[in-house]
Amino acid sequence: MDGVTAHEEEARRPLQAWSLPKDDVGAIALPSQWPERVTREWAWGDATGEGVRVCILDSGVDAAHPLVGELESAVTVSLDEDENVVVAEDVEGDLAGHGTACAGIVRALAPECSIASIRVLGKGFTGSGLILLAGLRYAVEQGFHVINMSLSTTKKPFAAALHDLADSAYFQRSVLVASAHNMPVESYPWRFSSVLSVGSHEEEDPFTFFYNPSPPVEFFGRGVRVRAAWIGGKSVTASGNSFATPHLAAICALILSKHPELTPFQVKNVLYLTASNVGGGE
Repeated sequence: MDGVTAHEEEARRPLQAWSLPKDDVGAIALPSQWPERVTREWAWGDATGEGVRVCILDSGVDAAHPLVGELESAVTVSLDEDENVVVAEDVEGDLAGHGTACAGIVRALAPECSIASIRVLGKGFTGSGLILLAGLRYAVEQGFHVINMSLSTTKKPFAAALHDLADSAYFQRSVLVASAHNMPVESYPWRFSSVLSVGSHEEEDPFTFFYNPSPPVEFFGRGVRVRAAWIGGKSVTASGNSFATPHLAAICALILSKHPELTPFQVKNVLYLTASNVGGGE
């Protein structure tokens, strides 16, 4: 090679795709604002959720319920006879109660966050995988800071598309908080690592949550005998992973309200460090 060693030739080659050039190192420097020990006070102390947009992807939300309050927006997602996606203003509201319950839990913990509703379920919790995909895609496109998804599908043909959407949310800094299935079955999207997955525990404190060292479920939130808003201005006592999920979604909203610069990766780290069985129990 005319006196040029293999090592020198390698050094002359440009960096591979996605690599970091030497001159760009300074451009990604992060402000050193993290404390030596991450506490709940640092993470969300005095936060109210202000400035954070939370989406409830569910059966709709009853905006007239006193435990929910005003919504940023409310749409319904459906398919026309040609299976084209139709997104329209939701004039019916919650048709099952499930979405209202989730919204009420978020409002109770993060009272000043902005809540939006995307209805993908009908009466009797009817729905389809295609509508679920379309609803999540719309939520991601709207750029919500937190997406609460207290539902899943067991249909594997939809898994790949859901995985792509979950990754898209993650990369654009939307925290997708998804409920694990209440039965020991394989369902999606909660099983994806880009999602913040939630199961339930029996403690009564809404701010008690646990990190699970044995995934795929990552965190356990309050989800047993939860007093929750329901349609018709009523309240019910409900149990299930569905109701643990908005507890974690609300805590994410509080964290992002105080630290809006955090990525989903960093939010997960904060949750781990402040979990009741890690740092939050001290």
